[in-house]
Amino acid sequence: MNNLLLRIIFPCFFITLYSNVYAQNSQTRNFKTATVMFYNVENLYDTIKSADIINGNLLPEDPNYQISVPEDSALASGLEIYKGELSFEKLKGKQVIRKQILTDEFYYQGTKVWNSKKYHQKISNLAKVISEAGRTETHASPAIVGLCEVENEHVLNDLCKELRKKGSVYGFVHFNSFDARGVDTGLLYDKSRFIVTGQKRLIVSLERNSGYREYTRDILWVEGLLDGEKMYFFVNHWPSRRGGEQASMPKRIKAAEVLKKAMDSILSVNPDAKILAMGDYNDDPTSPSIKKTIGTFSRKSDVKKGLYFNPAEQLYKKGSGTLAYQDIFSFFDQQIMSPAMVSNPNQGYQYYSMNVFSPLYLTTKEGQWKGYPFRSFSGDNYTGGYSDHFPVYTILIKEINP
Repeated sequence: MNNLLLRIIFPCFFITLYSNVYAQNSQTRNFKTATVMFYNVENLYDTIKSADIINGNLLPEDPNYQISVPEDSALASGLEIYKGELSFEKLKGKQVIRKQILTDEFYYQGTKVWNSKKYHQKISNLAKVISEAGRTETHASPAIVGLCEVENEHVLNDLCKELRKKGSVYGFVHFNSFDARGVDTGLLYDKSRFIVTGQKRLIVSLERNSGYREYTRDILWVEGLLDGEKMYFFVNHWPSRRGGEQASMPKRIKAAEVLKKAMDSILSVNPDAKILAMGDYNDDPTSPSIKKTIGTFSRKSDVKKGLYFNPAEQLYKKGSGTLAYQDIFSFFDQQIMSPAMVSNPNQGYQYYSMNVFSPLYLTTKEGQWKGYPFRSFSGDNYTGGYSDHFPVYTILIKEINP
């Protein structure tokens, strides 16, 4: 599909492809499109100091297993403040409070003086970005949006309300994780196009040298029907490089192992399953956690059974990136796909293209960080910006009968 011209027919979400090679004998082919976006939204906290109430009498897949409430309300419940190991097994049958320990800066008395005005501007900013990603190509908002660094279901509700003002009705899937900062992964979906049929959280359990558990963000597993076609989506936010890339690498390899095990389990039952795993991997496409542990390739022709396609690798090698540090761009935000997404052109949705969404308004225009993503904070100073990451999006297409 490299030498093709696109014409969008709005609002039916069809694209018509014309061959450049044999124009006199060209045949019109109609394709339906779907955009899948991923965005690290940089510390999307509400303005309320929160705590989690965990109900170990419920299944971990139940969204009410761990709910976020104002800290005052949690303490007034009379439940025990839990200080033990956070695991589904050890929490079974218990109803406890899990305090968030690293979020004090994000409320009105915190160092960032995080108030309603700033929060609602942030929500408005993010809704603008989400509604516009991929729109140039498809004339539609994304069908699926993976997010990370969201605090709880309340911020996702507010984001969906803001997106509704822009004409899109989204639902969401989210679980509160055991992460110490209280930030999680989540998935938005266009209710008119996607039906959720399954959801679960995959815990990435890390172990410190002292033997105590360290907690990071869960991997979100969502399965459902995209325009009637069965698909699986994973949303990731792997451990950071705090302490150095090499020293922290085992943590990301552990996350990669959890993701690969889950994807492989699906393919072992159905080798033709459509899987798209997106996230902020805190590693580049050429890092061992991605290339070796997951087993990714950058060319569609190299993707065989048991391997995965990562279009971000070619973009990265061409100098593209999603975040910058010390004037070097990294490509941490990626979308990895199963073989069926690239090898069955006549069977439902297929990969067409992947891009970094970096319009001028998402880019810092002056000063020391010129050219970097226009983030929300510089230290504790609110900038009115968007995020320290550029989002990425993939366009899927499937041929339809005229």
